[in-house]
Amino acid sequence: MKQILAIFSLALLTVTSCKEKEKTTVSIMETLTDSLDFKSGYSEVNGLKMYYETYGQGKPLVLIHGGGSTIQSSFEKIIPLLAKNRKVIAMDLQSHGRTNDRNTETSFEQDADDVATLLKNLKIESADFFGFSNGGTTTLQIAIRHPEIVGKIILGSALAKRNGVPEQFWGFMEQARLENMPQQLKEAYLKVSRDPNGLQIMHDRDAKRMVNFKDIPDEQIKSIKVPTLIIIGDKDVITPEHAIEMHRQIANSELAIIPGGHGEYIGEVTTLKTDFKDRDLVVPMIEKFLNQKQN
Repeated sequence: MKQILAIFSLALLTVTSCKEKEKTTVSIMETLTDSLDFKSGYSEVNGLKMYYETYGQGKPLVLIHGGGSTIQSSFEKIIPLLAKNRKVIAMDLQSHGRTNDRNTETSFEQDADDVATLLKNLKIESADFFGFSNGGTTTLQIAIRHPEIVGKIILGSALAKRNGVPEQFWGFMEQARLENMPQQLKEAYLKVSRDPNGLQIMHDRDAKRMVNFKDIPDEQIKSIKVPTLIIIGDKDVITPEHAIEMHRQIANSELAIIPGGHGEYIGEVTTLKTDFKDRDLVVPMIEKFLNQKQN
């Protein structure tokens, strides 16, 4: 449970084998990004120099990562699949990955405004959104604060109310320490960040945001009218009761409870097993939802 909770808020081999593995990984990624029309850059966003990536062509689908995460640690396994038929846009949020810290506390509302500004800078008038974990809560805020840019939303293990997680989660967050953060998330950050000292900043901002988490009011949740797909794992930190309640409050919504833990259904880095296969992912269900015609 402790690792699951840490993942929500937020081994090395020999030098020779690491270098060989790195060469292989780089080669694979170069081939992958070339085939998916990969682009990356930075955009001036509300005082941030925000890093973003785009893949593929088609209707825009925006991916918003979880707490303590990067684009790759949340979405690396599903981006190649989604980008076959979509223009996928992903970004590192404030103090995460390659994006700097603006020296202010993070909030889901501010993250929502930052994503909206990035899309404006990229001249994208509307898009579908898929947010995972903290990114799911940010996606809720985008639908509430910027409904004019939203087509459909997918909420992956999103939290809207404090009672949506076990009570011990909040005590754990009050005692959160960087050393207890999943090693995979630390490595993902250090792999891409220009500032190794930023790892502590990211951790502390995410932990404080969760400690101070406030319920999203019922009337705001009920104001969401866009087609919505709610996904959790049956062993998720998000309770089934919470997902069901969101499903009831969002009129035009669907609910899926998938076997597995927090983010296992998208191949989130801390959930990967040695026998992982693409068929374990919920991409076909996501694509079916996105391709459904609206009434």
